[in-house]
Amino acid sequence: MSKIKTFFVLLVLSVFTLTLVGCGGGDGTKTKAKDEKIIIKFSHVVAESTPKGQAALKFKQLVEEKSGGKMEVQVFPSSQLCGDKEELEALQANNVQLIAPSVTKLVGFVPAFQLVDMPFLFASDQAAYNFYDGPFGQKLMRSLEPKGMLGLAWWPNGAKHFTNSKRPLKTPEDFKGLKFRTQSGGLLDAQFKALGAGSQTLAFAEVYQALQNGTVDGQENTFNNIDTQKYVEVQKYLTVSSHGRLDYVVLTNTKFWNSLTPEQQQLISDCMKEATAYERQLADELNNKSKEKIKASGKVEIYELTESDRAAFIKALEPVYKEYTDKIGKEYIDAARASK
Repeated sequence: MSKIKTFFVLLVLSVFTLTLVGCGGGDGTKTKAKDEKIIIKFSHVVAESTPKGQAALKFKQLVEEKSGGKMEVQVFPSSQLCGDKEELEALQANNVQLIAPSVTKLVGFVPAFQLVDMPFLFASDQAAYNFYDGPFGQKLMRSLEPKGMLGLAWWPNGAKHFTNSKRPLKTPEDFKGLKFRTQSGGLLDAQFKALGAGSQTLAFAEVYQALQNGTVDGQENTFNNIDTQKYVEVQKYLTVSSHGRLDYVVLTNTKFWNSLTPEQQQLISDCMKEATAYERQLADELNNKSKEKIKASGKVEIYELTESDRAAFIKALEPVYKEYTDKIGKEYIDAARASK
């Protein structure tokens, strides 16, 4: 019996001691964590020379300067840390704290992100930026919180334009019988179907060869991608349409974000805002330079849609809006259309 009593006395003392250590350790740990350097891993899949790559480096510079070295941003470009397919899982596991995936990769989490693929929704680049920075663009970024992710910024890549090898595309009727490459199915398939064209999902790396061998007749992309991927070598016609967008969302892990103090969160938000302005300027400049380079090459016939042309396309694409407005959310569609 004495052994049992001794055991219980020791047990009570142990619990009491652990409680004291736990409270003291908690305060000590908190103090240590406050002073400890915060490491932020920023993984992305493109080269450092791209607007996204340059903006990530700009963000690193700003955070490290403004935090006085208390925060360190480690940037991993060109899939050095995570590939295109792994980066979302890595972020959700908090193995990385920042990624900047293409918007279309978020559709599986929140269907409303299909908004960027809606044809002829935004009147201009600035209209898209106004939507992204406005209440509905911010609401859309926050919609990922239940998935363990939080959107911090929209980083544009640019507006999409049509190219093809058969004929000038000036009216919806010109698309009939042609086949276009898409980066994903669903809404983009519906877009081409409404125009009387076919579509085929192909990886980005496979597009040039598919255009060259005639697997597809055309594709849609930013000026910079059309230029750097040398599509003008295997396409004869370019329609400046600005009909859809290829953009990114910078995401962080909610657990990481909530571990920061309000002051630290504000510092990161301020630096992200500055890096975003820088990224948008670079993206605009790069696309404009590529547009001029394509013109100067003389390899493609270029047609720029007029306002009346756009109206004809919008009418032809009404079936897409009927099918996808409810899936995306009428409030988002209306807000995007109202952006000027």
